[in-house]
Amino acid sequence: MPVTIRIYGKEAQFSFGRWTCEDDGVLAMLDALADPRARTPEAEYEHALYCAGRFGGSVWHQGEWQVAGLPEPEMTIEFTPPAPRQERGGWLPWGRKKR
Repeated sequence: MPVTIRIYGKEAQFSFGRWTCEDDGVLAMLDALADPRARTPEAEYEHALYCAGRFGGSVWHQGEWQVAGLPEPEMTIEFTPPAPRQERGGWLPWGRKKR
């Protein structure tokens, strides 16, 4: 059973691991995210919900449009500050410590 989403004012359907849409630009964006492993109706719905969330769209579910929330990030980047640098006497040669 195909799942219908609406992004950027265009509707697209996802069925059997493939997207169909009249707009070539939207189709190209969705094809980049297509999951060929989504074969069951539940997997198709989950994938369509993910794609609609990525592009800020909505999903047609049980007779009404439901706004798709942003999906969880696939990876996170953590920043750790560098260790404090030890002072060695400055950048001029006569300010450096002798060995």
